[in-house]
Formats: sequence, C-alpha cells, structure tokens
Amino acid sequence: MTIDAKTVDEYISKVPSERTEAISKLRETVRDNLPTGFEEGIGYKMIAYYVPHSKYPDGYHCDPKVPLPFINIASQKNFIALYHSGIYADKKLLDWFVGEYPKHVKTKLDMGKSCIRFKKIANIPYVLIGELCKKMTADQWIALYEKNVKQ
Repeated sequence: MTIDAKTVDEYISKVPSERTEAISKLRETVRDNLPTGFEEGIGYKMIAYYVPHSKYPDGYHCDPKVPLPFINIASQKNFIALYHSGIYADKKLLDWFVGEYPKHVKTKLDMGKSCIRFKKIANIPYVLIGELCKKMTADQWIALYEKNVKQ
C-alpha cells in the first residue's frame, strides 16, 4: 500500500481512518523526541525524518539527490511500520530495543532489519519509540552511516 502525498499532513489525510490517530501519534512521538538536525517530509512515499542536504550535502548514497534517510513511518497493507535506519546500522541499539520491547508490549516483536511492524494499533509502544528516537543524534547518524556505507 503506497500513499501518494506531497506533505505529511496530506499523507495522514489519506491513511485509512482506523489508522489516522495512531499514525498521527507516531508522528508526534518522533517529532517530540528526535534530536535537532533532522527534518520531516515525505520520502519514498512515507512520512520521513532525514538529515537535510544543508547538514549533509552528500545525501543518500543510493541517490545523492535524496537527503540521508533516518526514520520513516508508513501505513502498509496489513500493518503500520516504523523504519529506523539506526537500528539496522548499530547492533548495540538493536539489542537495546529488542531487550526493552517486552517491557512495553506483551506480544512478540515483529521486526525486519530496520522495520518494526505493528499489526495491532493498541500495541504501539509510543514511550519506547520516543526513547528510541532520543538515542541517536544527526551527527552520530552521519558518522555511523559514513563508517558503514562509505568505507
């Protein structure tokens, strides 16, 4: 399921009504907890939080015209997804998140490399997502990205 939108507000307006509140609350959680240096917009047809070209002119190695992605929120066909590039790139951060998740949610963690899937809206751990957002600054993300990708 892709949503074609030019702005975050337009994206949210096109989300199925039963998901609007959860997507809006995820957006608010990320915005309230993400360190300075990231910007919000639309990226890859999702709500995106990225390092802008003004801070990191090289952009994303797959397409340098695109700012460096960090977090995305998406309404997929069967779930809401939170993509976090830091979890994919930093094993210590991944281990922390996996260890903390059961303290917030009773159901099993459904996760890919950077994708955290929420099939049940009631199980979205907003407090934990907020803590996760605080764990990496834009400068730390750039350094980790360059170490892992631009060797």
